Amino acid sequence: MVSLSKLLPGQFGKVVSLNAERAVDQRLMALGLLPGMVVKVVRRAPLGDPIALSFGGIEICLRDIEARDIFIDIAADCPVPRPRKKL
Repeated sequence: MVSLSKLLPGQFGKVVSLNAERAVDQRLMALGLLPGMVVKVVRRAPLGDPIALSFGGIEICLRDIEARDIFIDIAADCPVPRPRKKL
């Protein structure tokens, strides 16, 4: 289990937990981001903040500090692209 903020662009994971007391997490749950949902990191801004995420057919951006408290399980059924070796 890792923080969503630790995933790299192109990586997938299943949401394990959100903090239902935070307003931003309540909004994410209203948008459909619930435990068990697969989320993909689409891209990061050049300085690493914000992070563009894709889930349930939508794409949103989160600040790194907001993504730190969302925990993800990178499981075998969630493909995780490995960095390619340079030739």
